[in-house]
Amino acid sequence: MFLELSNLVVHYAGRSSPAVGGVSLGLRTGEIGVLIGPSGCGKTTLLRAVAGLEQAQAGSISLAQEIVSSGKQHVPAEQRRIGMVFQDYALFPHLDVGHNVAFGLTHLKPAERQQRVSEVLDMVGLGKAQKRYPHELSGGQQQRVALARALAPRPRLLLLDEPFSNLDVDLRERLAHEVRGILKLAGATALFVTHDQLEAFAIGDRIGVMHEGQLHQWDEAYELYHRPATRFVAEFIGHGVFTHAQLTQRDHNVVVHTALGDLSDMLECPLPSAYPDGICDVLLRADDIVHDDAAPVKAQILRKAFRGSEFLYTLQLQTGETVMAHVPSHHNHALGEWIGIRAEVDHVVTFQRDEHAPAATSES
Repeated sequence: MFLELSNLVVHYAGRSSPAVGGVSLGLRTGEIGVLIGPSGCGKTTLLRAVAGLEQAQAGSISLAQEIVSSGKQHVPAEQRRIGMVFQDYALFPHLDVGHNVAFGLTHLKPAERQQRVSEVLDMVGLGKAQKRYPHELSGGQQQRVALARALAPRPRLLLLDEPFSNLDVDLRERLAHEVRGILKLAGATALFVTHDQLEAFAIGDRIGVMHEGQLHQWDEAYELYHRPATRFVAEFIGHGVFTHAQLTQRDHNVVVHTALGDLSDMLECPLPSAYPDGICDVLLRADDIVHDDAAPVKAQILRKAFRGSEFLYTLQLQTGETVMAHVPSHHNHALGEWIGIRAEVDHVVTFQRDEHAPAATSES
């Protein structure tokens, strides 16, 4: 691994619990990692510890197999050869784009400096903007200048702290795809912090979900969505709810009994013996629920959110439990209307039943 964190602990004075509590993860050369989680979960603290801006109390951080942080040693930030891109871009308003990008290249001869500035600005698609000033650029262009400046000194690792948070929502995902392409073109290894799932999915090779200082899962986006390691990951990623269920064995198959009917013939499902009496909670994603007027199970529309090509419906069953469903937008039903639904699930994600947290809805 190029970047490796092993049981990293970062503790702030006056806090009863660590801001980062025993986190381990790894990034290979050229990979892009993303940390995601609610505000205050520790993701920015972890990023600052990697940068050398926070001291580790325990565990270690290694770069290229060299320990740069541990409870016993701390390599200063300026000696780690790490580039950073911040939320506010931190561009110098009195310098043009070329001089902003050249700021960290004073060790090069003038001709070499100019060549490198031209190279990275071409890489980010701003090769003709060298003489322009930051206030003459759009937010997305300013962000790409900040990225070019961070890449210019050829850092070993690039850290990005919510770099798109000041941009319009519609621009964020598109820019995330662009930044991913730039980082891959540069062969950069990067660690990225965001609270936006679409950004994380657009840019990350590996994504880590954090909560209360703990890293719950470090995996590819597909695995986080379809095989969440913890109940928190299941709730936080995507749209879905938990519904009460019971697993039973029927011949050689496992049947999952739910308020939406029996689920069977699935590719993946735990055995009933995994839970006392087979009783558990099952995660149902919005894409597991199909609108079908002929279905025997009916549900009432509590809320609906228009998403262009589809609605996201929040539905209440006659049992009182709620589910969510993606429905094509030409199926424009009214709030309070009852519609038919059925479950189409090819693998089941189950957790120990939480009697204190019935069917929590995730709309993040």
